[in-house]
Amino acid sequence: MKLRILAIALSWTCLLLSPRGAQEVHEDKPNIVLMIVDDLGIGDLGCFGNDTMRTPNIDRLAREGVQLKHHISAASMCTPSRAAFLTGRYPIRSGMVSNRVSRVISTLGAPAGLPRNETTFAALLKRQGYSTALIGKWHEGLNCDSRHDHCHHPYNYGFDYFYGMPFTLFEPCWPDPSRDTELAIGGKVWLCIQLVAVAALTAALGKLSRLICLPWSFIFSMILFIFLLGYFWFSSYKSPLYWDCLLMREHEITEQPMKAERAGSIMVREATSFMERHREGPFLLVFSFLHVHVPLPTTTEFIGTSKHGLYGDNVQEMDFMVGKLLDAIDDFGVRNHTLVYFTSDHGGHLEARVGHAQVGGWNGIYKGGKGMAGWEGGIRVPGLVRWPGRLPAGKVIEEPTSMMDVFPTLAAVSGSTVPQDRVIDGQDLMPLLQGDVERSEHEFLFHYCGAFLHAARWHPKDSEAVWKVHYVTPVFQPPGAQGCYETQYCRCSGKLVTYHDPPLLFDLTRDPSESTPLTPDTEPSYNVVIQTVANAVKEHKKSIIPVRHQISELNQGNIWLKPCCGVFPFCLCDTEGNTSPWGHEEK
Repeated sequence: MKLRILAIALSWTCLLLSPRGAQEVHEDKPNIVLMIVDDLGIGDLGCFGNDTMRTPNIDRLAREGVQLKHHISAASMCTPSRAAFLTGRYPIRSGMVSNRVSRVISTLGAPAGLPRNETTFAALLKRQGYSTALIGKWHEGLNCDSRHDHCHHPYNYGFDYFYGMPFTLFEPCWPDPSRDTELAIGGKVWLCIQLVAVAALTAALGKLSRLICLPWSFIFSMILFIFLLGYFWFSSYKSPLYWDCLLMREHEITEQPMKAERAGSIMVREATSFMERHREGPFLLVFSFLHVHVPLPTTTEFIGTSKHGLYGDNVQEMDFMVGKLLDAIDDFGVRNHTLVYFTSDHGGHLEARVGHAQVGGWNGIYKGGKGMAGWEGGIRVPGLVRWPGRLPAGKVIEEPTSMMDVFPTLAAVSGSTVPQDRVIDGQDLMPLLQGDVERSEHEFLFHYCGAFLHAARWHPKDSEAVWKVHYVTPVFQPPGAQGCYETQYCRCSGKLVTYHDPPLLFDLTRDPSESTPLTPDTEPSYNVVIQTVANAVKEHKKSIIPVRHQISELNQGNIWLKPCCGVFPFCLCDTEGNTSPWGHEEK
């Protein structure tokens, strides 16, 4: 009998020590890979109806997982949308909003950022034993009081590892100039200043001790030369290219300015390396693409490969990167034990143009785009979730869901609990994804433009209808256009918006394009819907605790907060060497 018990114990020990046994031990805590694209339009993907863009890897993800057709971003601009994604809360609750024109963190010199008292899903999972990483775009702040304090660095929000861009892509970042000469000159100028400074100090000490006979005017000239050289060098690099277009690994700046066209390949390499290091799990990887935000830095291997110019080329390169990540998951043998989620932070940017050429995304049948928090095109985003063996393949869900749902969903699958000391606006998606329930937990969703509530939707529990009520809509310019082409981004308040009283009403199940507002004459439920949503908005506003608006009050650039990889202002570096793009990696 004792021998039998010993044999059973040994067999269980072997099972637990085997790779399969190790996987079963972590069965309750899957690996998690979250992919969030920048400015991707829902109409840009084959699985959402596009028949002219090639996105085979994302389409494969849709076939193998669950497709969320009514997936909503909490904001139509990068910074607030990502804050809501990380925290599961409307950005108005964390103060990641603005009542001014700018609605995103505008520079790395601004002390604005996600408040440290906010809890992210990375922090929840880290407490559950997860290894956590953010690869790619951050755009939730960096410094507070000095260029080295990194008070808003991802490490302060639950991430163990960070490689990527603390800011965001924008026009100065690409095409970037050749910097070999600048890097060489930068080092020599700093050496020259050091030599002159030592000479000036030696001369001054020699003059004071009467060991050297030099006129004070000569010594002061040397000191003046040092200041002038530093000033002119700094003046030569006022461009945001040098101060905002940079890459970091952990706390170290690796490229300043960055070579944007190679950043994607390095990011994939970093992500693959992280997954390989932590393949025994559990791990959380947030892969935050720099694609497909303007200026659309694209490697030569993909330029000219699409039917939609540079934007289409960039989308297809992004899809290639998705394929690389999915292949790595398969290669490491963790496919069946990894939850993969794919989305965009908001709708495509309609006003992004070079001349008359469109360089922004396509939002399909939905009206509006980036910067428009009420119209569907600004906030309707693709949503794909794959977890082999746990979620059905090829399932399509039409119920309203939100990017804020990621927070409580990850809490549920990791064995954690959401914070009880604050309002969490997201809902656990697992019952809906697995088919345990058929209806979304979101009866109401609220849509903000900065700090201003523009619209709300209502999905009654006893009806298939999804009602959308607009209180404020942007004024498109020029007249007759379908975007804000004169201001580049639509406004949230003031003379460039229309305040609707009575509000506009649409039923998105019958009119997803929001083309024809309903009236009391055309919709018998008009008054009931308008009053019900108004009551919900009133209750929602009662739950908002006023906090400091980070992007209104702190969104001003300060030179002492600008990151620098050298001795300020000689901020030029490249530690990545000659990293090869896609084509050369495969040879």
